[in-house]
Amino acid sequence: MNELEILLQDLEKLHPKYIDLSLHRINRLLKKLGNPHLNIPKTIHIAGTNGKGSTLSFIKNIMYKQGYSVHAYISPHLKRINERFIITNKVITNKKLLKTLKYVAKINKNQPITFFEITTAAAFYLFSNNPADFCVLETGLGGKYDATNVIKKNLISVITPIGFDHKEYLGNSLKKITSEKLGIVKKGSIIISSKQKEIVKKEIIKFTKKNNSNLILYGKDWKVANISKKRFYLEGNKKISIFNNPKLLGEHQIYNASTAIIVVNYLKKKGYKFSKQKINSGISNALWPGRLEIIRKKNPLIIIDGSHNVDGAETLKKFLIQSNYKPWIIIGMLNTKDIFNYLKTIKKNIDGIAAVEIPGEKNSISKEKIAKYCSKLKIKCLKQTSVEKALVKLANTYKPRQIIITGSLYLAGKLKKLN
Repeated sequence: MNELEILLQDLEKLHPKYIDLSLHRINRLLKKLGNPHLNIPKTIHIAGTNGKGSTLSFIKNIMYKQGYSVHAYISPHLKRINERFIITNKVITNKKLLKTLKYVAKINKNQPITFFEITTAAAFYLFSNNPADFCVLETGLGGKYDATNVIKKNLISVITPIGFDHKEYLGNSLKKITSEKLGIVKKGSIIISSKQKEIVKKEIIKFTKKNNSNLILYGKDWKVANISKKRFYLEGNKKISIFNNPKLLGEHQIYNASTAIIVVNYLKKKGYKFSKQKINSGISNALWPGRLEIIRKKNPLIIIDGSHNVDGAETLKKFLIQSNYKPWIIIGMLNTKDIFNYLKTIKKNIDGIAAVEIPGEKNSISKEKIAKYCSKLKIKCLKQTSVEKALVKLANTYKPRQIIITGSLYLAGKLKKLN
């Protein structure tokens, strides 16, 4: 175990005994650090349930192609924690991350703080000490009380599709969850909202009227008018623009890309330069690992997908229908997630389930519990001790044409390391 890994374990131990959704812990630490969050580049802040990371990836990739320098903060990571910190277009080095985290930990003086809060403070410290044109932030959980929401202003508040997740923190209704996500909106910033469920859309409109906020809304101000094999057609301001389809699998990525395009189009109106060619290049070359990512092309086709909520299951189901796939699913999921309804959503589109536990995760749902849910839903289920053994069992016994490994970004990350 290297010095960085030891330090990360030590930071995990600072976790408070009781978690309240508030910003007092991170604000206390940031004050000791000299309030770096008040001295970061022009910021685009992204909240939502699904599509945050992909939308961020499209935005920063367009900016890269146009020649802008970008800081970005992303969570969770797949293989290495370094992935969370993009400093002036580059993933942070081990040396720089270790030095920064050691300093921030020293300033924190062993005070109780969550891992996400202390790493977010480290991100702001890095952003304030390195020049860039833009900063793109992805919330970790919610919005109003998310650690990234200590910032006092932003250029754009982006709201990606909202659904049910983290009910224990955000509430049991879409109205409550939408209210939490809209907590990132700052006075004077524009709201750009992706395609939403009708109830969510109504809440966003109600919020903007009450707070006199400006809103660019999918379905009203722009929409994806058509999708072909290689291109999609974006309608807005009574005209159609044509863009290359992303490399990322799934029709939902076209909608995420459309949100990114609206973001940079708004920046164009503010005087920033973005050419159609660079936007197209940024969209078609963006990568976002662990989301419907092919890791083996045939015999069998193997895809990893970090979807872990019911909306993610709906997206997976749509992908399976459009691709004419009926795969075996290898699934592992955290016990805070609604695995029953996840399985219920995809049950008609799969051949069976191989239940596993996420390696090294004490909060993983047991394979026995997954099997019980499968029994209730009348889904064929195998209990397996690891993904590797599940793959061998499926290949030798059932010989499926497709296998999808899903249920958790943590599981996807472990597999990326193994792969």
